[in-house]
Amino acid sequence: MSSILIPATTRGGFAERDRLLYYLDFEMLYIHIPYCHHKCTYCGFYSVAGSRDREAYVEAVCRELSMRRTTKPLRTVYFGGGTPSLLSLQQLERIVDAIRAYFDTSKLEEVTIEANPENLTAPYLEGLARMHFFDRLSIGIQSFSDNELRMLNRVHTAKQAMEAVHNAAVAGFDNISVDLIMGLPGQTERGWQANLDTLASLSDVAAVKHLSCYELTVEEGSLLERQLAMGRLKMPDETVVEREYGLLYAWCETNGFEQYEVSNFCRPGFRSRHNSRYWNRTPYIGIGASAHSFDGTIRRWNIADAVRYTSGAATGDIPFESEVLSERDAYNEYVMTALRTVEGIEKKMVPEPWRERLVLAAKPYIANGLLTEDEERYKPTRSGLLHADGIAAAMFVL
Repeated sequence: MSSILIPATTRGGFAERDRLLYYLDFEMLYIHIPYCHHKCTYCGFYSVAGSRDREAYVEAVCRELSMRRTTKPLRTVYFGGGTPSLLSLQQLERIVDAIRAYFDTSKLEEVTIEANPENLTAPYLEGLARMHFFDRLSIGIQSFSDNELRMLNRVHTAKQAMEAVHNAAVAGFDNISVDLIMGLPGQTERGWQANLDTLASLSDVAAVKHLSCYELTVEEGSLLERQLAMGRLKMPDETVVEREYGLLYAWCETNGFEQYEVSNFCRPGFRSRHNSRYWNRTPYIGIGASAHSFDGTIRRWNIADAVRYTSGAATGDIPFESEVLSERDAYNEYVMTALRTVEGIEKKMVPEPWRERLVLAAKPYIANGLLTEDEERYKPTRSGLLHADGIAAAMFVL
């Protein structure tokens, strides 16, 4: 996703909490667990390899939850990372208990935890189920090919990936999301089709209600970036990736999945409610090192340093940065996220001064079949979704 550079950035700690996203009401809660076994080659997110200081980090998360309690009932909770499933059941339960203590969970619609296959043993999943909190499991499989998994520096094997889905279904999870990556170095269309065929062949595939298929991107500072620069790996041509998207669309139609965002597909009624609210710019609280929060106008993020985050939580003063979005910035963000969804841009959401500009910017994309228009919306076509970021850039107000 393209980024927008916004000035008006401040630094601070919780001494400024009354002014910056503290006693405000939110309906989404995100918990960031930064720990991983080790870095995957493509990863550009903040994460920490190894198990050092996890206990202290869990205590810090619980303390921040107590500091940022709200009165509005939560609708969705999402544990992301990193690898949340690296935490022990006892550590997860402490965080869950803190959420229940400091937030109203009576109206929860969806609670997701991200997990890696190597952690999803039968006892671990049974323990998650006994908490009666998590009802959606997002499994970072990425590939069902052992060769591709080694290239990505993933810990698990293809067999473990298949077993993870089975173990989750047996434990009672019937809302499972699977992550796969397309456009890998050396990946052929046949290889990508084999991934999809393996998913379809799983004995418990009925429990898989959601599919996130991401095109591999080269993140700045990642191992993948260095490998490409040294010529050790080569990214596939754009035409290969487009054909892989075609195979994905065909697979989804055959297996009862519908597309609702550039990279997200689901069985009817099983969209990710949490992520869909992000795309609608719903206010949310982010807890943990590097976690972001948003109240509709102000965006803020905790320091991307688990040690400093933990020590800050102990004193009640977690370092963070923030930015105040202007009306122009908010509009550009809306256009960028809306065009990545099948609903597209709602005309009434466009401020009056920029409506004529939007009409003019949309015309060439309507003419070439990348957008459609009705009385209420501009919607990207299937081809348009593949070019969403470029279309959005043409519609930005600079």
